Amino acid sequence: MNKILPILIGLIPSISFATSDTSALDLTNHWAGYLAVILFVIAYAFVMLEEFTHFRKSKPVILVAGVIWGIIGWVYASKGIPHAAEAALRHNFLEYAELFLFLLVAMTYIEAMRERLVFEKLKVWLISKGFSYRQLFWLTGFIAFFMSPIADNLTTALVMGAVVLAVGAGNARFISIAFVNIVVAANAGGAFSPFGDITTLMVWQKGLVDFQQFFSLFLPSLVNFLIPAAIMHFAIKNEKPQAI
Repeated sequence: MNKILPILIGLIPSISFATSDTSALDLTNHWAGYLAVILFVIAYAFVMLEEFTHFRKSKPVILVAGVIWGIIGWVYASKGIPHAAEAALRHNFLEYAELFLFLLVAMTYIEAMRERLVFEKLKVWLISKGFSYRQLFWLTGFIAFFMSPIADNLTTALVMGAVVLAVGAGNARFISIAFVNIVVAANAGGAFSPFGDITTLMVWQKGLVDFQQFFSLFLPSLVNFLIPAAIMHFAIKNEKPQAI
């Protein structure tokens, strides 16, 4: 959750001119527009380099978002139409709040399942059934594919990654390949549901695509999961992990 929110916050200024307010200024070739783009690129660079700088991505994103909003407000105030910037801020902040509250509810359900050891029981079940590594590879992949449309792809990848670490303990090769499979499955599965990804959720929230229309992507999503999984299948030895 804490990795999602900074990205959402950073998106707010970038869509501030998408409102229907007729008094909106065209700052495309204005110095404020160029400065906003430069600041955005700098913030995004810090996000990409977080692994090396150990600088939390939320800090530059929130800071730059605030600075960009300040620039926008100053320009509009200097043109005598501060109400337009205020309307844009209110409009986009409301959209962000709606998205945040939805994600908060979704994450609450996931945390409730964790608290009741649902995923721990899944780990034990997968190991105790005596499945081979190849069977575990496909099972965890399909679980991730069908779990992602409900729990979102990021949460699914984290949860199923923990499951793979448990069932594949001691087999680094299997864990690495299974991780790749889970990420592919979670992203593919999240594409045919409004709840599967931040992008699909924002598209649905905007009313650009109806709820039912997402399900027409089921077969393409399934193919996008199955083809890489079928290729990776042969890289896994057909052995069984030690039972518990």
